[in-house]
Amino acid sequence: MTVGRKETNPHYEVFKVLVADDSPVYRKLVEQTLSEEPWSVLFAKSGREAMSLFGEHRPSLVITDRMMPDFSGTELCQYIREQSKASYTYIIILTGMTQKSEIVHGLLAGADDYLTKPFDQGELLARAGVGRRFINLHRQLEAKNRLMEELALTDPVTNLPNRRAIEDGAGRQLSGAIRYGHTLWIVLADLDYFKTVNDTYGHEAGDAVLKKVAAVLKSHSRSSDICGRVGGEEFLFSLSHITEENVRLVVNRLRAELEATKFMFDGNSLTVTASFGAAGFNGNRLNAPDLKQLISQADAALYSAKRQGRNRLEFASRSVLSPAR
Repeated sequence: MTVGRKETNPHYEVFKVLVADDSPVYRKLVEQTLSEEPWSVLFAKSGREAMSLFGEHRPSLVITDRMMPDFSGTELCQYIREQSKASYTYIIILTGMTQKSEIVHGLLAGADDYLTKPFDQGELLARAGVGRRFINLHRQLEAKNRLMEELALTDPVTNLPNRRAIEDGAGRQLSGAIRYGHTLWIVLADLDYFKTVNDTYGHEAGDAVLKKVAAVLKSHSRSSDICGRVGGEEFLFSLSHITEENVRLVVNRLRAELEATKFMFDGNSLTVTASFGAAGFNGNRLNAPDLKQLISQADAALYSAKRQGRNRLEFASRSVLSPAR
């Protein structure tokens, strides 16, 4: 059952409340109290029903009776704390017991607040309001933490993953490739003569080139691939479940599109090319490299491409172990 005023603001986020009490009288009293606020309220007649409704609706606030015929409010608190890891749920226990030991037991089980029966409706509404403010602050903090984490893993110029994010993601991909025996390729791309762009047209022009290169790289990435900027004018691709021949096709399409892109700075037309180096894991667990080794091999192949004229792709070989600067 759901009660509460309807909210007409399309940006309003519904605040879900679960009330668990085996007494129809107290369920009605709580319903009358909470009907003054625009909350979506669910009612459970037992602990088992409350657990089911909590799992289905994930309410932000739970008001539960201390004693119910099957599961107690304390057990419900413990269940919620075990199940609700992603987001916080504020819990108020209603109890007819006034012994401090019972109240402490409920708080130790995970309750945030308690109220003794018979309760004052104004006090219940005020305590529920405290819970709502707490949840709203918690949501704001979670959103800020997510934003900070995203910023810490994002290159500010290209909005691609940065080195830290790439190495974390590619490391997980390699672990999966080793575990399940599928292929994984690391491709490094480095823009040719990029310093000339910055020196001739300025760093804003250089940033514009980097953004365009990022867009081209992204357009050639599958959802399962990882592509990001590792620093300067260097980018990294991590491609899984792909053959060497298909790596060649993907990179050469990308290379050709980049070469065909025209940049206009100060009335001058400019084209930018990139050199690529690739190193792969063939799925053989007995010959599995770590990520640092794959990146080092791709880096060596990249500099081989530089030595052979740039604007080309080279694959790592056993004879190419370290980059020649």
